Amino acid sequence: MELSLVADIGGTNTRVALAEGIRILPDTVRRFRNADHPGLEPVLATFLADAGAKVGGACLAVAGPVKDGVARLTNLDWTIDGDALRRATGAGSVAVLNDLQAQGHSLGFIDAVRTITPGVTQPGPMLVVGVGTGFNAAPVHDERGVRVVPASESGHVNLPVQSADMELADFLSQIHGFPSVEEALSGRGIENLYEFLTRTRRPSAQIIPAIGTDDAATRTAALFIRLLGAAVGNLALTHLPFGGIYLCGGMARALVPHMDAMGFAAAFRDKGRFGPFMEAFPIHVIEDDYAALTGCAAYLR
Repeated sequence: MELSLVADIGGTNTRVALAEGIRILPDTVRRFRNADHPGLEPVLATFLADAGAKVGGACLAVAGPVKDGVARLTNLDWTIDGDALRRATGAGSVAVLNDLQAQGHSLGFIDAVRTITPGVTQPGPMLVVGVGTGFNAAPVHDERGVRVVPASESGHVNLPVQSADMELADFLSQIHGFPSVEEALSGRGIENLYEFLTRTRRPSAQIIPAIGTDDAATRTAALFIRLLGAAVGNLALTHLPFGGIYLCGGMARALVPHMDAMGFAAAFRDKGRFGPFMEAFPIHVIEDDYAALTGCAAYLR
């Protein structure tokens, strides 16, 4: 079977692998530090040379907006398009996706999925919500055998706040210009919430392990999880994902053990008279670290 090249490009690292059909070949997965390379083309050329492989297709998942097949990374001065991908790989079929689009295309092809809020899965759209270095979400539609995952930049809308959260909204606005979802619900977001509650800064790598033993870290996590439930609830009403909601990203996976006790489901369903309606949506967490790579392979197929 013809091989394809798939890659997941983040702000710090790029992971590249070969795929056979939709199956990622685990022994081929390599990680490259972006700062060590002037652009993507030398990364892909090095990978293929070391692998001694020729590929018929290539697909990238990029942490940034993609328009007309051109990606500009949010946290890295790289611009990527189909022509650059063809030059670097020699592939005849190429595609550039937003990383959340790739996650959407992986649904149904990955097994490492944990259910955190049961519901009744029905035919209909699905929704992927990425909570990691940034925040984003994308609906997933299957129509007549074709999967469509529209691009989105959902992390840059206003944070859903209640009257008790207005001080937080003002705090985020003073620092970042306006209170976006991503400035509260991401890796740096949890640091912003900690600073809001304590007026001191602490890295997320120290906050998360301290949840449950340190009062400030525990209060920060509880605020994060309540706001996350409200934000995901808003997205559910926007897209009606009766096929299921899938959280992905490092922050989502790290906070899963605390979501039940800290009221994620209650915040998700806190929609007044629509509260009972919200019980229909099952919510899962994607625990497959190769999901974006699998989604790229599935898109090529």
